[in-house]
Amino acid sequence: MKPPQRSDPPRTIPDPTMLEERIRLRAYELYEARGREDGHDLDDWLQAEADFLGSKKTAIGTERKAAAA
Repeated sequence: MKPPQRSDPPRTIPDPTMLEERIRLRAYELYEARGREDGHDLDDWLQAEADFLGSKKTAIGTERKAAAA
């Protein structure tokens, strides 16, 4: 008896250079959406990473704002 064959496609490892470029572009989109307000570069970068990597990373500033509210 033959073992069942997997129908799942093999996972590919994303190119880190391409991922970094996509994160950079997303962070810039967030910056523009805020009206190009300076001082939130780390927040934008971490949010862009979370958007692409699906993680729950948050910037320290975001956590502080929520705690102050």
